[in-house]
Amino acid sequence: MPELPEVEGVVRGLAPAAIGRKIQQVTVSETVIQSKLLGKEAIIKGVPTEEFVEQLVDMTIMDVTRRSKYIYFQLEKDGRSCLLVSHLGMTGAWFAVSGLEEIGEPKFRNHVHAIFTMTDGDLLVYSDIRRFGELRLLDCEADHPPLLKMAPEPFDSTACDHFLAMAELPKYARKPIKEVIMDGQVISGCGNIYATEALFRMKIHPGRKTERISMKRKRELFAEIVHILQESIEAGGSSISDYRNINGQAGSMQDRLKMYGRKVCPTCGEVTRSMKIAGRTSVYCPACQK
Repeated sequence: MPELPEVEGVVRGLAPAAIGRKIQQVTVSETVIQSKLLGKEAIIKGVPTEEFVEQLVDMTIMDVTRRSKYIYFQLEKDGRSCLLVSHLGMTGAWFAVSGLEEIGEPKFRNHVHAIFTMTDGDLLVYSDIRRFGELRLLDCEADHPPLLKMAPEPFDSTACDHFLAMAELPKYARKPIKEVIMDGQVISGCGNIYATEALFRMKIHPGRKTERISMKRKRELFAEIVHILQESIEAGGSSISDYRNINGQAGSMQDRLKMYGRKVCPTCGEVTRSMKIAGRTSVYCPACQK
């Protein structure tokens, strides 16, 4: 699943292609339409397909930003503003093209589920192979309460203190540290990839209970998470499996990962082990991480 750096890469590519453009037409795939009719809520969330399309027509895209792992499109029409929230799920991708034939990889071209046609004919295209992503149209962020529960951005001055305070709560203190730092209400945007890397760099076992880590070490861990997230942003994210930046561009952070997906520890040569934490496979070195 794309994490904060990957979503940031998408936003940086989308913003110059989308800001200031007016939406003339919205086309939704038959797959999504039929799913919605069956009550499965595929991709388009919260409103019927017809209402989603009708509200977006003639909207101007005023801004494109990121909040944690979400993309926010700020829209405006006739003095009324609204918010289109996009989550990439496991395999979502955005393309800014003049025609669908410009989408190079067939796996994305064959799974287009929303096409936003601009008044000049250019397209913003949302493709999603497994359809776990979402497009949610809101009047404002408060209309979808889970968005308000997200932790501060990790780069904000308040983020470390927020993490430390949350980690002290009984509901988190007794959980494995890996589970805690992947919780978006504790740290925004840190998922399995970067939690694995941060814990390896800090030599902390992913299953260690949060309450068994000193305040000093937790501060250092948070600083390492921020460092890794920033490093990945600069590298264009980790292109693992189906993740791509805007228009199919790949990042290079996967070449710098030291523990995620590794069979052997690059530090000591020990065979790595894995365990399930919060439903995710956690790879670690049994010799280096305690």
